[in-house]
Amino acid sequence: MTDTNNPLEQNQPYDLMLVGGRVFDPAGALDIVADVAIRGDKIVSIKPGLERRGAGRIIDARGKLVVPGLVDLHTHVYWGGTGLGVDAETVCCRSGTTTFVDAGSAGAGNFPGFRRFIAEPSRVNVLAFLNVSYAGIFGFGCNLWVGECQDLRLLDRDECLNAVEQNRDLIVGIKVRLGAEAGGESGLKPLEIAREVADRLSLPIMTHVDMPPPKTTDALALMRPGDIWTHCFRGPPNSIIADSGEVEPEIIAAKRRGIRFDVGHGFGSFSFSVARRMIADRIYPDSISSDVHAFNFNGPARDVLHVASKFLSLGMPLSAVIEKISSAPASSISRSDLGRLVEGGRADVAVLSHVAAPCEFVDSHGEVLLGEQQLTLDAVVANGRLLRDVIDVDHSNTPNILR
Repeated sequence: MTDTNNPLEQNQPYDLMLVGGRVFDPAGALDIVADVAIRGDKIVSIKPGLERRGAGRIIDARGKLVVPGLVDLHTHVYWGGTGLGVDAETVCCRSGTTTFVDAGSAGAGNFPGFRRFIAEPSRVNVLAFLNVSYAGIFGFGCNLWVGECQDLRLLDRDECLNAVEQNRDLIVGIKVRLGAEAGGESGLKPLEIAREVADRLSLPIMTHVDMPPPKTTDALALMRPGDIWTHCFRGPPNSIIADSGEVEPEIIAAKRRGIRFDVGHGFGSFSFSVARRMIADRIYPDSISSDVHAFNFNGPARDVLHVASKFLSLGMPLSAVIEKISSAPASSISRSDLGRLVEGGRADVAVLSHVAAPCEFVDSHGEVLLGEQQLTLDAVVANGRLLRDVIDVDHSNTPNILR
């Protein structure tokens, strides 16, 4: 069935079709059983009963969720360029992530390498927050840890400005990491410098706060609407939960004035107890992200689909979870072309199974959550290319211990 009112369809066969799935894009109020037809790197049609003759490849998505390619707002994919980098395409093929936003692995001094060797040749979408430190996250290894903001001489405003102006197509914001680990005795100064740079460029800041000083609430006071606070469900110290067990009032005020809360699970930055408390108050994160890197690739974070499954088991509805790993993070970086399923739009698509089965999840502190559902990947299309198709694989042997 060809829609003569849709010039995108024309009378040409499709390169790829995903047929019979539940096409689900909460941001577009799209929830129908339909076919998705792809030609080149574009979605050309979304509707039931499309003509299949001549299609280059047909994927049977019956009983599956067909959702926008996932957008992970906090990753570290400078593989080979930093000690914490992972390969984006490897993560894509197990998670359905088609857009990776690197969270400050590279600074002005090594961003050209990130561009040439990571972003440009990648078959998935790779964007970045530029680290305010010239060297990026350079001292991250099994046996050493040197915070990139400990020496303020590395935080050069002009170098940052020049790097962004030369890479406006890739750089979506400025990343700054505060705290005793990343900043030593620098306190709030790295954030103040990042603030100057971001304001001159009209870009958001993504702020990480680890061990005090400073306090998270002090950092949030310097942030503005549209800025992103990552590791928002971090456990103590610097948790958002006061000693009384209540959410700090400054935290609620920050969200109300437009600070975006990002999960950034990571190796040590996500607590089930904190997340449970926030969700009970219906204070949802604005984006669910993994902070995937070399030291949590096999757990506890793994990838954004795994982290999303944790939020399902914490009680967030499926529609909210899908939105927080697709259109919502795309909105945080002003990229409306990402994280959506629309005719004429980018052909980034994930085919998922919503599995109802007992499973265990582990947070960054070793707490175990007994869950009853999880999301698993069946197929992923990035920029029109089918990168993984395992729909015919028997999922009965999927491990139920997910770390």
